[in-house]
Amino acid sequence: MTTRTARIATALLGGAAALLTLTAPAAAAPTGTTGGTDITAQRLVLDPTDRGYVGTLTATVTNRRSTATSVNLVITEPAAASFSTIEPGGACLYDRLVENRLVVGCMGDRIEAGQSVTFRLGFHVWTTARDYPMIADGGRIEVVPDGATRAADSTRFTTLLRSTTGSLKKPRPYVQATETDLSIRGGAVVLTRQADGSLLGRMPVTVRYGNDAPTFMLNVDAALPAGVAVHHIEPQDMPSFPNWFTVPGGRFMPGEERTFDVILSAPAGTTAGELGTGTFTVAGSYFWGADPQDVDPSDNTASFTVTAADAS
Repeated sequence: MTTRTARIATALLGGAAALLTLTAPAAAAPTGTTGGTDITAQRLVLDPTDRGYVGTLTATVTNRRSTATSVNLVITEPAAASFSTIEPGGACLYDRLVENRLVVGCMGDRIEAGQSVTFRLGFHVWTTARDYPMIADGGRIEVVPDGATRAADSTRFTTLLRSTTGSLKKPRPYVQATETDLSIRGGAVVLTRQADGSLLGRMPVTVRYGNDAPTFMLNVDAALPAGVAVHHIEPQDMPSFPNWFTVPGGRFMPGEERTFDVILSAPAGTTAGELGTGTFTVAGSYFWGADPQDVDPSDNTASFTVTAADAS
């Protein structure tokens, strides 16, 4: 996640950032366990859809202590950027990466003495469904009682991705891309004089996502001629800024292309004529300090001319 994206994420999460002190120590716990609270999990089976594989893992936590306790869960994903939901439970925060997969700390629930709570963990792997089953065996869950500095218990789980024919037999290893394969295209744009003297122009932009490398969003840096700025994009589902914006529509599937409009502006007093050349450069955003590299950066930038025109 870039610094600018981190600022937006912090603003959107709001009070959730305050939970870091609850989840981070659990995520950083050593492999040893303290006992008194047990966790078991079934295997995770993900079913194919037209937007990747989805499924729910069932994990049961039992409090064998003599008093009630609240617990946090620490989940290591079986595939990068695949964890989606927890029920019951509270806020979740990304803590670190293990082999490019996220370790996620989640507030759990209060468990009475001698009782158990079953958690349902949702996962979504954004990759093209295959006609053969696949397996990912890196998943792990730890349970950390409230106030503890390390896990009381942990368990690993196997993840199976069901084939499009419904089979789970003889699965092949799921190998996820680690480098993105992005491209962006745009064209020349003409800014037209408005009633107040300012100028606006619309440019269709197309972004392609070539593989299943993990990203949560795609950000586009804009290098524009003097006085020209990004006014907004359409459709718009995240804030945009004069020199950058986020590609709308959320997560991409491998091979997906998405076209949207970028509206550029220039202030009143700008002289009609060619204003110069601009560029848009797209990059994936995944985790702080670990944004993915691209397999071919040469097509990550689109160049275009910007021209100002008086109203006819």
